[in-house]
Amino acid sequence: MPPTLAIEPNDRVTFKVRHEDADFLVIDKPAGLVTQPGLGHEHDTLLNGLFAQYGALLQNLGKDRDYGLLHRLDRETSGLLLVGLRPRAYDALREAFAGRTIRKHYWAVTDRAPREASGVIKKPLAEVQAKGRGSRSGKDRFTPSVKLARISSSGKPAVTAYRVLSSSDVASLIECRPLTGRLHQVRVHLDSIGCPILGDEFYGPSAVRDAAPRLALHAHRLVFEHPAKPGETIDVQSPWPRDLRSLLTRLKLPRPDMDTPSGGEPPARGE
Repeated sequence: MPPTLAIEPNDRVTFKVRHEDADFLVIDKPAGLVTQPGLGHEHDTLLNGLFAQYGALLQNLGKDRDYGLLHRLDRETSGLLLVGLRPRAYDALREAFAGRTIRKHYWAVTDRAPREASGVIKKPLAEVQAKGRGSRSGKDRFTPSVKLARISSSGKPAVTAYRVLSSSDVASLIECRPLTGRLHQVRVHLDSIGCPILGDEFYGPSAVRDAAPRLALHAHRLVFEHPAKPGETIDVQSPWPRDLRSLLTRLKLPRPDMDTPSGGEPPARGE
């Protein structure tokens, strides 16, 4: 009889694997999918789906290694997530995250363009408990509280580099590279410079919350050194998500995966 797994497998949870080898996975998480089990989402998260395919390896990593999860994405955010499969690889990747050598890149559609076409936002962030607002679908309407972030001198250091890829009369497409990994960091930092992300239900004015079908934020690229093969660079990319293509068309913005030269990065001053 097979051993009982710590996380209930759920093969109905779907996701794409953008990279796989013996040491780690890079998963493309769809928007609306919670990363790991919690209150109200014990059986329908990405981790439940991962256990359906990689349960034995993730179980071996154990709770102390978060069953392979090396970072998280907000439920509303789509894009790339890195998952360790073996203890030594997980530990090496965890050290790389701590040393800020793993480069994460996001695309965001914002309400307007920042004053500067590129720059670095350095504003400390603190986590706070706030009353839940409820989602468009109403599924979370009665959530008593939700953890949010706010800029505070007593918060933890947070740094986000950004560059504007394109702009129209009504919106901008911005690429961001968070150099730290704070809760809602990209969302709060862009809002703090007058560029709230469209579809954001927690930050920015109400008009912005209704301006997109969901949070217009996509983690599109991960670049890092292979944890078991020193000197080998892994560069995984995800295309612009289908559910936000009509948004770009309506706002007269080009798709960044088709119209922007590859290889560029937001400025990394302040690392």
